[in-house]
Amino acid sequence: MSTEKIVADEGARLDFANEMSYGDYLHLDEVLGAQHPLSPEHNEMLFIIQHQTSELWMKLMLHELRAAIAAVARDELGSAFKMLARVSRIMEQLVHAWDVLATMTPPEYSAIRPYLSSSSGFQSWQYRCIEFQLGNKNAAMLKPHAHRPDRLAQVEAAWRAPSLYDESLRLLARRGLPVPADHVERDWTRPYEASDAVEQAWLVAYRAPDTHWDLYQLGEELTDLEDAFRLWRFRHVTTVERVIGFKRGTGGTSGVGYLRKMLDVVLFPEIWKLRTDL
Repeated sequence: MSTEKIVADEGARLDFANEMSYGDYLHLDEVLGAQHPLSPEHNEMLFIIQHQTSELWMKLMLHELRAAIAAVARDELGSAFKMLARVSRIMEQLVHAWDVLATMTPPEYSAIRPYLSSSSGFQSWQYRCIEFQLGNKNAAMLKPHAHRPDRLAQVEAAWRAPSLYDESLRLLARRGLPVPADHVERDWTRPYEASDAVEQAWLVAYRAPDTHWDLYQLGEELTDLEDAFRLWRFRHVTTVERVIGFKRGTGGTSGVGYLRKMLDVVLFPEIWKLRTDL
């Protein structure tokens, strides 16, 4: 049977002169027209699309994280768990995206690097919002966005708001677990500091999971999330070292040295420490 007959038999719609098409719905003209290489190099298209698609995944991640944080604040853990599971799967996509970029060799990257000027993923406002919503607060990271008041406002809002972990601890406190008062209300712009008392609160749920099932599950969702985030960071630093070695990054950081330091940042410290103390 010919492909023409298959299509005809299916009765597929073929005329979109007066109907919304797939490309119309997704605004594909704008999306596919957003790649503008600055160099004559073949491999720059890979570099651009890798980062643009990562930003699209991060947009979805932020959409889910904001909703998950709000759901935890409303004690709607079922909805929060669904969203957090999706965030972890998005991070898996971002991890595998580095596999594609890793096909760029050092000479290929060196050929396009002069055209990048000082632009760097370090300046991604969406990534910064993700880190802030996960609790890695750092006021200095507002500065790269000062030239764009609209973007600065979005990043600053994430910096000032309670993180996912902050709202999780407030939930534990509402459920009667012994979270100290200075972790229920505090300056949310300050970096989170681990607390033995907070670990003890989590241990109540982990030692009696049948009694505190949804809080126990929340702890495991947070574990999954940070596990995926660590893999994303690790794959990032490995790809950078593979492509540029220990050269400084285009954004001015030490490159691999800076990224390796970020590997040591723990987002939900008590969730990890309690595994030793159970």
